[in-house]
Amino acid sequence: METENKTQQKKNLIFYPMGTIGRDMIYSLFTNFILLFILYTKQLTKAQLGAVTAIMIAARVFDAINDPIMGNIIERTRTRRGKFKPWLLIGVLLTSIVVYLAFNTDLTGWNFIIFFGVIYFAYSITYTMHDISYWGMVAALSSDGNMRNTFTSRATLFAGIGGTLASMLVPMLTTGSMALGGNAKTAYGRIALIICLLAPIFILFTVFGVKENRSDLQKPAPKVSFKKIINTIGHNDQLMWMILIFLLQQIGNSFVLAGVGSSYIYFTYGYEGGLYSTFSTIGVAATAFLMIFYPAISRKFSRKQFMTYMVYIGFFGFALELISGLFFSHNMIGFWMLTVGYMLSNLALYAMYLIMMISIINTVEYNEYKNGERDEAIITSMRPFLTKMASALVVGLTSLTYIIFQITDFTNKISLYEQQAETGEITSEAKNTLIDTLLNGVTNGQRLGMLFALVLIPMVFMTISFILYKKHYQLDEEEYDRIVLELEKQKG
Repeated sequence: METENKTQQKKNLIFYPMGTIGRDMIYSLFTNFILLFILYTKQLTKAQLGAVTAIMIAARVFDAINDPIMGNIIERTRTRRGKFKPWLLIGVLLTSIVVYLAFNTDLTGWNFIIFFGVIYFAYSITYTMHDISYWGMVAALSSDGNMRNTFTSRATLFAGIGGTLASMLVPMLTTGSMALGGNAKTAYGRIALIICLLAPIFILFTVFGVKENRSDLQKPAPKVSFKKIINTIGHNDQLMWMILIFLLQQIGNSFVLAGVGSSYIYFTYGYEGGLYSTFSTIGVAATAFLMIFYPAISRKFSRKQFMTYMVYIGFFGFALELISGLFFSHNMIGFWMLTVGYMLSNLALYAMYLIMMISIINTVEYNEYKNGERDEAIITSMRPFLTKMASALVVGLTSLTYIIFQITDFTNKISLYEQQAETGEITSEAKNTLIDTLLNGVTNGQRLGMLFALVLIPMVFMTISFILYKKHYQLDEEEYDRIVLELEKQKG
């Protein structure tokens, strides 16, 4: 039996993380590029941009509220395949259909805005189905601290592979001279088709290759109720602190790739997707080091020690980003300084993200120790809940940045040139020439405004979340091990 368990555990370590590659390609495509797709392929009035922003914020707030509800539904699911896998498969299939439709529409004006509202809320519902299921499985794969670190870091490694592939290929193949079909709209449509076919294929590795602990399914299914969700959160003080801390960290973590980063690079160094692909790929690639080696690092340093070191590295990275824009913004030296600076700051933010993910998951045992119930799906639903709440705030901050510095004056003209290239009124070469001429009119004030937003917003939120974590999170390694040992004694 022990050999069988070890064999299955090895299979779990392979097939569980593989399932998220396609999921995170879809997540990166939709979350990081839907606003860019709209800005650079649709001409928007200020009222329409305001409507798009309102839809994104409202949908993400709704999505965030829906997360614990979905977690509660998963908790009461009883099937031969367990409580997680049915929602994994159904959710990925539906999400793929929704995202394909989002990037393949000819609608314009207010008709597009109405369509976008429907499609965005549909994405919020369908993505939640498989996201809560996927990360909720971690607590059911192992209660051992080291193994949980391994599952989490390996899953985030493969998630990073999927997200990085999308972040690298989408701008490269949609912007500038390498755009598929010669224009952004056609390119986004083709890329969406490919990614939406890959996501269901990858999730099958998890559905058929992973075996999780299903002992809790022997208990009667809990009722779906807001009271249950509120009680689970309200009676777990460590989870409540992590809700605030993780929310702040996620605002800083996702701001750069939400749109301001790409526009700053296009407006400063040229309208070529290869530049932004290089920036985002190098910036994210450094996190692979943590994804691979975090289990070993966690055995050498405590979480709070390691986070402290990484925050100092983050500050150095932010300083490099500022220097690049203040003194080297018109040459490639500045671009490479900006890219290296982002790599270091993103490395620090990702280290915090990884640690905080584990910190939230570890409140499952704390909840069982304190309140007698694990409530895995509800507790782990807090991670996507907070990520989406943060992304709603990031959308607002991003749109506010565009409005304050009048960036939409330029993106509307770029989208007009993209539409003319799509209909054959101008060639793709002429389109690129017109865009380059247009961007020569961007003022230093506009560039510096985007730069300061790019640097200061992530830095401030990183700092506040770090201070709160060090002061208020008490489930360090020793305390967590003590709680697990106590639970084992009670069950024994």
